Amino acid sequence: MTHEWLDQLPDGVVIADRHGRAEFVNAPARAMLGEGARPGQALEDVLALVDHRGTSWWEHNQPYAGLGIRSGVPEQSWLLPDGSEVLVVARLHRVAPGAPIEQVALTLRSGRGRARLDRERSDLVATVAHELRSPLTGVKGFVQALLNRWDVLNDEQKKLMLATVNSDADRLVRLIAELLDVARLDTGRLSIYPREVDAQVLVGRVVDSVSSATARPLRLDVAEFDEGALEAFADPDKFTQVVTNLVENAVRHGGGEVVVRVRHLGEESDFPGVSVEVSDEGEGIPEILRKRVLTKFWTQGSSGGSGLGMYIAHGLTRAHGGDLAIGDREGGGALVTVRWPSVDWRDHVR
Repeated sequence: MTHEWLDQLPDGVVIADRHGRAEFVNAPARAMLGEGARPGQALEDVLALVDHRGTSWWEHNQPYAGLGIRSGVPEQSWLLPDGSEVLVVARLHRVAPGAPIEQVALTLRSGRGRARLDRERSDLVATVAHELRSPLTGVKGFVQALLNRWDVLNDEQKKLMLATVNSDADRLVRLIAELLDVARLDTGRLSIYPREVDAQVLVGRVVDSVSSATARPLRLDVAEFDEGALEAFADPDKFTQVVTNLVENAVRHGGGEVVVRVRHLGEESDFPGVSVEVSDEGEGIPEILRKRVLTKFWTQGSSGGSGLGMYIAHGLTRAHGGDLAIGDREGGGALVTVRWPSVDWRDHVR
């Protein structure tokens, strides 16, 4: 049997016979182990792999020894001669349980992908820890002050400290909710309960809420629509969350007046539904950064924030069959547009 087709695989493959001699070493395996890794050599010599203590793969696993029902070696991390990581899995072939091993087949896969995922997980943990530590530090400090100096603080001072603790607690609750949304989006476990909603009413509530908490000028612009309500087919809570994230992002990172426009996309449109445009008069978002803005934990400047708002807004919009686009406002500034369908999009994807 020939194994040359295995040269086309992305992973390294080594096959040894019952005597521990390499029968086949494909091209990716030779690239990892060195050109000296050739058929006919002892498998022990072909696998030039060691761990951080200098123990070899062969010495550690002894593939031809052990119990007669042993059928494989699970994935393990080993080091190549050049010091790079490789992930190795082995299958031990027997004609029957308890019979001698007839063949050993191994695959070798570069560990760069896993190393990248590990770095991403480490970055995630570091970012979450940083975001949680800031409000927790405030809560801890003020609670400690209240406990230690309760008798010497007047009512106004106590009220101010408790209000600050309450604000920091709200910030923690929001951050945890965002992290849960991210986890649900990433795993496809997001639950949404869409129905026909009045987009104008929901957007108006968001604008009123954000306006009451900022000194920045914020204006709602709703286009007249002959048929009455500007209906979208959406989960009202998720729709409100998306618009809130976009408006708060424009207030926090943009400049000048923030304008929120709601438009009806007619039946003649390629996307019948409702559009919500949020624009500001700031410096805008360079085209080269627009894709990064929609990634997790992307922040720029000193305006704060968890870096999750745009990622969640994008994910929730797509989960509803809509889309989100970042562009330039006429006259300068950023323009973010979300389009939401006015019909049940699930009828079209079943």
